[in-house]
Amino acid sequence: MHDDDGTPARPDPWQALRRLTPARIALGRAGTSLPTRAQLDFQYAHAQARDAVHLPLDTAKVGQALCAHGLEVFDLHSAAADRHSYLQRPDLGRKLDGASAERLDQWAVRHPQGYDLAVVIADGLSSLAIERHAPAMVERICAQSAAEGWRLAPISLVQQGRVALADEVGQRLKAQMVVMLIGERPGLSSPDSLGLYFTYAPRVGLTDAARNCISNVRLEGMSYAMASHTLLYLMREAWQRKLSGVNLKDEAHVPVIDGQGKPAPGNFLLPEG
Repeated sequence: MHDDDGTPARPDPWQALRRLTPARIALGRAGTSLPTRAQLDFQYAHAQARDAVHLPLDTAKVGQALCAHGLEVFDLHSAAADRHSYLQRPDLGRKLDGASAERLDQWAVRHPQGYDLAVVIADGLSSLAIERHAPAMVERICAQSAAEGWRLAPISLVQQGRVALADEVGQRLKAQMVVMLIGERPGLSSPDSLGLYFTYAPRVGLTDAARNCISNVRLEGMSYAMASHTLLYLMREAWQRKLSGVNLKDEAHVPVIDGQGKPAPGNFLLPEG
């Protein structure tokens, strides 16, 4: 391979590193600017991120996928009437609209025993994340709940919802625990990242300190299996200790030290011997 002037092109040592990360490193330059290909790739990624924020959630598609697993689904809406209100008024996305709140209250009257776990799905800032990943994650969560013997509430599918809205859903359904699956803010390499937020004893008015977050769930990020494994650990610990958030640490991946003080095999962070 040669440069334009006919001299042999020197190998770029950064190319090997670029294959290890989706981050925009070693893009090269054309004079004082980016090469055309790099600039077009950036514009495409930016357009994907914007589309992910504004693309309406296909509730019918997601609902059908959930119902196919034998799940009952509540189609709910936040107090944000549309996307413009949702983006301009974050507070409206944190609470249900009147009709949705009434529907949950009526259901709770007919089921006064409450539930052990409520699962809430909200579009958040990426409907793509919900459509691509939420059904698969819910299937795993339901299977884990059944294995633990937990009573699962109907799935709440919410349009224009934010994280804190799950607290209201959990409180109205009298759920001991709630998990919110929500589309995260898109990045330039991750327009479909799913976030999981877990809360024990949900109620209106809780802050983020009461929640545990599992982030970047997608095919190129944290796998479904790893996310569900971490979530199950948090739920089991919360069930036993009656708490969540900053007081509940994710120690699911902490290496086990044997009785002789030696690290478990395969822990490359600790010295051997």
